[in-house]
Amino acid sequence: MTVTDQPAPPPGALLEQTLEAAGIGLAWVDARGRLQRGSACFRRWVGAAATLFDCVHALDKDKWQDWQASPGEPRQLALRGPDGATLQVEAQLRPLAAGSDGLLALVLNPLDERRERHAIDILQREVLEAVASSRPLQVVMDLLCRRVEAMDAGVICTVLEIDREGRVHPLAAPSLPASFSSAIDGEPIGPQAGSCGTAAWRREPVEVRDIASDPLWERYRPLAQSFGLAACWSTPISLADGPVRATFALYYRQVRSVASFHRRMVEACAQLCQLALQHEDSQREIERLAYYDSVTGLPNRTLFTDRAQQALQMSQRLDRPSSLLLLDLDRFKTVNDSLGHAAGDEVLREVARRLNAALRDSDTLARLGGDEFVLMLPGCNALDALHVAQKLHAALSAPLQLDSGMRINLSASIGISTCPDDGQSFEPLLKHADIAMYEAKQAGRNCSRYFLASMNQSLDERLNLESELRQALSAGQLQLHFQPKLALADARVLGMEVLLRWPHPVRGWVPPDRFIPVAEECGLINALDAWVLEAACRQLRDWAEAGLPGLQLSVNVSALRFVQDDVAAHVQQQLQRHGLQASQLTLEITERLMLDERGRPHEQLLALDAMGVRLSVDDFGTGYSSLSYLKRLPVSEIKLDKSFVRDLDSDPDDRALASAVISIGQALDLSVVAEGVETEAQRETLLRLGCRIGQGWLFGRPMDAQAMAQWLRSRERAPA
Repeated sequence: MTVTDQPAPPPGALLEQTLEAAGIGLAWVDARGRLQRGSACFRRWVGAAATLFDCVHALDKDKWQDWQASPGEPRQLALRGPDGATLQVEAQLRPLAAGSDGLLALVLNPLDERRERHAIDILQREVLEAVASSRPLQVVMDLLCRRVEAMDAGVICTVLEIDREGRVHPLAAPSLPASFSSAIDGEPIGPQAGSCGTAAWRREPVEVRDIASDPLWERYRPLAQSFGLAACWSTPISLADGPVRATFALYYRQVRSVASFHRRMVEACAQLCQLALQHEDSQREIERLAYYDSVTGLPNRTLFTDRAQQALQMSQRLDRPSSLLLLDLDRFKTVNDSLGHAAGDEVLREVARRLNAALRDSDTLARLGGDEFVLMLPGCNALDALHVAQKLHAALSAPLQLDSGMRINLSASIGISTCPDDGQSFEPLLKHADIAMYEAKQAGRNCSRYFLASMNQSLDERLNLESELRQALSAGQLQLHFQPKLALADARVLGMEVLLRWPHPVRGWVPPDRFIPVAEECGLINALDAWVLEAACRQLRDWAEAGLPGLQLSVNVSALRFVQDDVAAHVQQQLQRHGLQASQLTLEITERLMLDERGRPHEQLLALDAMGVRLSVDDFGTGYSSLSYLKRLPVSEIKLDKSFVRDLDSDPDDRALASAVISIGQALDLSVVAEGVETEAQRETLLRLGCRIGQGWLFGRPMDAQAMAQWLRSRERAPA
């Protein structure tokens, strides 16, 4: 018998057999969710259920209406079978043709592994796109939970974040009321802290089939039951063996175990959570590097500028004052140079901690760079700002003990500017606070100063003078003058001190005590020192060629240059270049340099002495005098400061001090040169005290090279 010879079954029976063979469930349902008829396969799955609400987990009237509004969209459902088992299916709802009394066809396909994998792939793709788009972590987690719940209407999904103190904070729980999240926010993890808190504590998944009876839920059972939660499975999320950062949980409204499909789904979701958390950490690190100081953790200039501008705008809108404080640590460079940058960073971190502790929550503290900190004080007038500055001074006053055990004392200079008096925007206020801070430095450090308009004028004057000094140096406008050093007894010329002079085309003669400090502040002093040394050596050569050989010159060299340059090499180069003897050159240095017996300066002093260059200590007695360095270091001469000479013949205290300095020189076999000798009475007193050499207006004022040559030729010069 052929196939065509078989009697054809009725059409309805043929459809029923086809659906049964394909394992597809078919049902007709009305707009109220009532089941009108179902295929044998469908009835086997759901039993005698009369409505969809009886056989579909977590389906309610609102979800049913939403489903009807978008028919044709595949959904994953959990069917409740007659034996209580759950079957995961993919469902499609399709309206029937007109005249079918508003019935809808419901087509159900059991989810096999391929379909499950496809559904999970779609979930992963959507969440990864959200992560790649840098959407906020809460938005990503909310999307993840909603997509999981859409795959299975029978589950409720939550993600909790675990902070460093081990407390939970809801990130996403879209199907639970906000009151549930509020109730658990800040709760600690622990050995009996529900499914999520226990999973985070144990660092392993926790499955609770029946919340009503499980001891892990004893504390939180009333809360869970009040929201209709009956079972929960929670998985901890960690990054690279670090602490648990989050939990991913599935809740059920029936007592049940976890379906195999849910386990595969949660495995994928846990990986998505890890990726989202890693991306969030990366974004936070990028933000930290962009907006926060890496040493102290304080806001950097970029972030502070933004916050300060917002604070100033608010102050103007409310017609309230604000103040800006600029704080610079005193002598911080010494810490870095002597103890190293690691110790310097330790100091900066402690300073940041102390300053922060002295401020209000509304104040903003930032590190601008180096040892400079800036503060924005909303609502503070000038007097309030001064009180804050006093608190900051007090906060820094206690000695700081480093990890190495060393104790150091801290202080700071603070400049204060206020809005609106000193400016209404950030940049003018910062500039004016910087000017005020500089004035605090000039006033002796460890103090505070307000900005005044006169300070701005002073700054402009310094800036103009700096610019003109640079131009004068490059254009050859500077000159050397020379003041003779003579034997006090018979006026024999023993040498000359080189003095730098600046004949300004507009200002006239600019005094050294005005432009030398500017050169030191702006970093020009090394160039000036080098120019003076080269010009002095060249002048000695020119005088020798003009018939005045064997003269001796004393040249001042700054302490800073000994730290930053190789002075000994430069001196040797100039002596060789101009054919001079080392004995023709004396370098005048300060006591501060002599006190530093470490490193490069000390090595250079020894090298100069080995070459035969004499070393003289200028202004002896006015600084940190120490007999020990005079004994240990290669000093040939000390100069008695003119402040001791001025009232020598009338002030017994000056005579006592001068006598002490001269006695020190004699005891150590050092030449003593008295500066500022202007009267015959001073010369006679110095001779009686034992001083043999002097310089000053009594013998001759400073002269340029030509005048000095004429002066020398007019005298009978005695050998040195």
